[in-house]
Amino acid sequence: MKVSQEPHAIYNPSSRLTRRKLFESIGKAGGSAVMLQAMTSLGHAAQSAYSGPIKLEGAPKGASVLVLGAGLAGLVAALELRNAGYHVTILEYLDRAGGRNWSLRGGDGYTELGGARQVCGFREGLYFNPGPWRIPYHHHALIDYCKRLHVQLEPFVELNMNAYLHSTKAFDGKPKRLRHIWSDYHGYVSELLAKAVGKNQLDDEVTREDKEILLESLRAWGALDKNFKYASAHSSAMRGYDRDGGGGPDGAPIESTPIARDDVLRSNLWRLLALPLSYEYGQTMFQPVGGMDMISKALTRKVSGLIEYDCKVVRIRQSEAEVVVDVNDAKGSKPARQFKADWCVCTIPVSILGQIDTNFSPRLSNAISAISYAPSVKVGVQFKRRFWEEDEAIYGGNSFTDLPNGQISYPSMGFLSSGPAVALGAYCFRVEALEYTSMDPQERIARTLDYMTAIHPQAKTEFDNGVAIAWHRMPATLGCFGMWKTDTRRQFYRDLCEIDGRTVLAGEHCSYVNAWQEGAILSSLDAIRRLHQRICAISESDTRK
Repeated sequence: MKVSQEPHAIYNPSSRLTRRKLFESIGKAGGSAVMLQAMTSLGHAAQSAYSGPIKLEGAPKGASVLVLGAGLAGLVAALELRNAGYHVTILEYLDRAGGRNWSLRGGDGYTELGGARQVCGFREGLYFNPGPWRIPYHHHALIDYCKRLHVQLEPFVELNMNAYLHSTKAFDGKPKRLRHIWSDYHGYVSELLAKAVGKNQLDDEVTREDKEILLESLRAWGALDKNFKYASAHSSAMRGYDRDGGGGPDGAPIESTPIARDDVLRSNLWRLLALPLSYEYGQTMFQPVGGMDMISKALTRKVSGLIEYDCKVVRIRQSEAEVVVDVNDAKGSKPARQFKADWCVCTIPVSILGQIDTNFSPRLSNAISAISYAPSVKVGVQFKRRFWEEDEAIYGGNSFTDLPNGQISYPSMGFLSSGPAVALGAYCFRVEALEYTSMDPQERIARTLDYMTAIHPQAKTEFDNGVAIAWHRMPATLGCFGMWKTDTRRQFYRDLCEIDGRTVLAGEHCSYVNAWQEGAILSSLDAIRRLHQRICAISESDTRK
């Protein structure tokens, strides 16, 4: 959600408000959840376009398909095409399936571009998801596959009111509990809007009844007193107490004091309040029990006999009759091979595909070249104990900072357990991710610990070991996800998705849910549906001849 760069534009009680501007302001104050229904009706927050398992009927006998890439898009394509009766072969660059659906556990090793190798030292039972790590409730296709494949899901805690918001430019660099910024910001906004209503500074389109309802809602939403004032006597019920109530004669709670209004506004920490209320990150979110790769492992079991690993695709040629793919052994220990099929579903990230020798049409080739991939870095850190729980009562959720590590996420499993635990110590994009990527893995981890101490001073003392994944150094993707700008999507997206000769592309980059696993699956299902229709039409035409 876009937020005004000038906070006073929201809070100036002397300005006159139209109904439209009034409710825009309330949307900014209350978060995007308030506006969801309106957004949905306008088509801006539509749910996943998934209506159930795909049905591919009438596949021509003996028809064959090469699937390039064994990420989620490739695995789903292979599973459904095989079930429809096609002869399917999957060519995968890595020695494992899943692509970015990937979890690291103790003993797992990984070598990035440049040769730096990391071996995960996590305790048995602990894991880290370097790629996708959460599943929104409205990602219906992914959730349906989890259900059908018996992948157990558990809640992922996105919003934790006791987590922290941190800015190096506010409050002397000291973090603030999210619940304090949340409550105080909404309280002051509600107070100021109530003043505007009370002074009749709304235009005639807002009726008397609307004003009365609005005042009552502002009182409840902002924890205002009878005079519509945001004060500690009422605010503590929202923001929490300095000391919670207890038993005995001295058990009365001690009220907390709100942060001054100007300090809340000038901190800019309120910019982060809408994120966990947004459609994309709203609860309920899920994660697979045991690691995100439980999904790709379940899919792989269904198609295990179809996968050829360590296949580095170096050449793709399609003719009127077939598709021919040349591969080298990714580890360099086996001779080159060639695979042929009638058709091809290519799920190779376009950051890699653009470097492969192909004879695609100019339209498809230009579309492939138009997409860049986002830089991103994740650092998973094992600590000796769950100090965020034991010392600070934080059980799951995320803290945010303007330091380069960007975000800290606490595990949504194993609550109250003793011993080591793994937290996400850094999750960053843009320039910060590029700076991280330029470091060697151990320096990334060391920097992450430095940044974490601004919020958790215990971090260095409690550190055990960690792993740091920079996605631009991932040989199989050269980036985290495909980035679409409005103009490039308008110009190239349809060309990227159209069937080109005997090849169709699929993957998160071929969806409007890019950067999510849901996008990969929806793209795959759509691609194989259209390809199947094309194959059946050609087969029927040949039969008539």
